[in-house]
Amino acid sequence: MSSTSTLTIRIPRKLKEKMKKLNAEWSKELRNFIEQRVKHLELMKAIEETESRAEKRRVKVDSTLLIREDRER
Repeated sequence: MSSTSTLTIRIPRKLKEKMKKLNAEWSKELRNFIEQRVKHLELMKAIEETESRAEKRRVKVDSTLLIREDRER
């Protein structure tokens, strides 16, 4: 069995009333939304870290000078 935690949120009363009128498994819906959002944010963080490392590795050379040198040979 996996370990779980309880998360409590406050929502406007009118929203709660609307939710009661609809046939949905709100805990399942919210759990799925949170899981997807966490995956998305983790992916965005990984992309930012990768871009940051790539930026540090970039060689700062004017390619036009290299091309001209090569053509002169």
